Amino acid sequence: MKTKFILSAVIIANLLMHKNFFAQDTFSIVGADSLTGEVGSAGASCVDLFAAGFTDPSFLGDLIPAKGAINTQAAYITTNQNNARTRMNLGDTPPQIISWLQANDAGGNPFVRQYGIVGFVGGSPVSAAYTGTNCLNYKNHITGKNYSIQGNILLGQKILDSMEARFKNTVGTLACKLMAALQGAKVVGADTRCNTNGTSSLFAFLKVTKPGDAYGTPYIKIGVRTATNSAIEPIDSLQKIANSISLCSITTGINKYEKINYVSIYPNPNSGDFYVSISDAKESQTIEIFIYDISGKLIFSETKTSSNNILKLQSDLANGMYLVKIKLPDGSVDVHRLIINK
Repeated sequence: MKTKFILSAVIIANLLMHKNFFAQDTFSIVGADSLTGEVGSAGASCVDLFAAGFTDPSFLGDLIPAKGAINTQAAYITTNQNNARTRMNLGDTPPQIISWLQANDAGGNPFVRQYGIVGFVGGSPVSAAYTGTNCLNYKNHITGKNYSIQGNILLGQKILDSMEARFKNTVGTLACKLMAALQGAKVVGADTRCNTNGTSSLFAFLKVTKPGDAYGTPYIKIGVRTATNSAIEPIDSLQKIANSISLCSITTGINKYEKINYVSIYPNPNSGDFYVSISDAKESQTIEIFIYDISGKLIFSETKTSSNNILKLQSDLANGMYLVKIKLPDGSVDVHRLIINK
């Protein structure tokens, strides 16, 4: 029995060194929602996780609540992933983390790694990515203000472009946008190793954490593993799971309100004093105002009676990002992001 166990361990180790396992991921995305403070990760690859002995298809995505998301792929090494998380917890920005990882690669070979990182800096999302020159072609990455998309062993640039278009043009929660991005890559051979399988990939995952979550326990986490030659499209299977839990309807409880176009806050960012403008406010109507930190904790509330359509608020809030909820007499509620920068 002991000999059998040793042989199994050797087989798995050899599989992990084969290029099909060494190149641990093909296409992925990290994203952030500055209104809710959520961060998330999604991705897929033509790697048979059953053969590799991986039970968690989301292993390459690391979510740090209220701080950011890190995808570590290509020649995946756990130590590099752990180091990236440590740097984020120490306060490094995504570009600084990328630079540190290149200079301190755990295997001494940063040229075969690929990273995508998004994080909150001063309350606003910042992204960065890195694609090593020795990652397998086709390889590239795309970054936007609140997202990073990266891939290797791809069918071509069109896979990344399609993911970006779906993410940017989908209206809804961060989870909904991440799922749409994966759908943008649902092309046979998106990971070229899966051409013979007739699918885009062999596994797919999606997870999102909100500021109040404990590390390692995202409030949304779904994943699918399929075996080589199964001819099962994992992104379709993941979509079925997403639909079954009404993924695009899930909210953190703060951003569930309808946005009312005639309510605005200015200046934003501000130094602590700001105005709430209500374009059709009636004279002497009562307005309730609540301010939450990004973890959803109520830290300020005030009820004001307006004599006109502009209310001035003063607060001693520290620098950072906040959510302002405004409740009007008719019961309607509006939520705005507020940045304090003294």
